[in-house]
Amino acid sequence: MKVLVLTISDRASRGEYEDLSGPALEKIIADGIPGASVSRAIVPDEAEAILSSFGDNPDKDVILTTGGTGLGPRDVTPEATARFCDREIPGIAEYLRAESLRETVNAAVSRGRAGMKGKTIIINLPGSVRGASFCAKLLVPLLPHACAMAGGGGH
Repeated sequence: MKVLVLTISDRASRGEYEDLSGPALEKIIADGIPGASVSRAIVPDEAEAILSSFGDNPDKDVILTTGGTGLGPRDVTPEATARFCDREIPGIAEYLRAESLRETVNAAVSRGRAGMKGKTIIINLPGSVRGASFCAKLLVPLLPHACAMAGGGGH
């Protein structure tokens, strides 16, 4: 499984802030899914930069984004994801929000989405290390099955 962890942050993309969520997600996926190949990238909170990064990675099975899912004026990750994807996977976003609400009421303002472009699965995670890590751990047992299904495999 080829996974891209895409950190979406103006400050991290300018080098003003150390990306902590991206490395945390990389470790969770690499440790939790045998044979997973994980790469990382950082882009600013700009729809065109996000879309360009999605489009530059058609060989990825999964793209996990971290950041840009809140209520801030520059939080555009869900909108970029919706523009890019051919199909929605609402159950994944619903699952992540429902489980996250058990941890913090702040999960109620997460606008993360999940969808597909071709066979690539794109899932938006929170930007905080804690929130992103919590959600990534929920996804580890789900992703191999989801990728197999996206690739035409059976149940």
